[in-house]
Amino acid sequence: MESNFYTTFSSPFDTFTIIWREKRDEILIQRIFLSDLHHKSEDRACEAFQNMRLKSSVSINSLGKKIQEFLNGKAIKFDQDLLDFSICYPVQRKVLNAESKIPSGWVSTYKRIAIQIGIPKGARVVGNALSKNPFPIVIPCHRAIKSNGEIGGFQGGVKMKRKLLELEGIVFSDRGKVLLNKVYY
Repeated sequence: MESNFYTTFSSPFDTFTIIWREKRDEILIQRIFLSDLHHKSEDRACEAFQNMRLKSSVSINSLGKKIQEFLNGKAIKFDQDLLDFSICYPVQRKVLNAESKIPSGWVSTYKRIAIQIGIPKGARVVGNALSKNPFPIVIPCHRAIKSNGEIGGFQGGVKMKRKLLELEGIVFSDRGKVLLNKVYY
């Protein structure tokens, strides 16, 4: 039986927790949990995974440090080699792949991403896939917004999503909507 391991890291947004497995000395990340105003990342992890064990790993610690740097405003390009995409359903994989190509400092809309992956009327499908993104931050789902400029939801909460977009240089109107001058796809 394979065990799941976890490590929790501090950040300017409380904590985040990385869950992973080891399979033949290969690390496969299962989930990254963010904290929000109501739930700590560790609690979310414990609800989703039973029998986890606290463990340290050079690869996980390296990724955790990169996520911390990103959450502190540093431009980071994440490597996706450790992510276990086999846990995602096929359409979600397409959505996450499209989302991962949106550069820092840019946004896209759920509708544009849907068109990009070949589901022209699939904005809701994209939104649902991103709401279940197992790898937030590494797959930058905070860069997906509504077509009208509203930011939509995010696992870490809308305040965190807005702050991440602002750290990347995204500008908001007085009404709290994203100015749509740097839209990808």
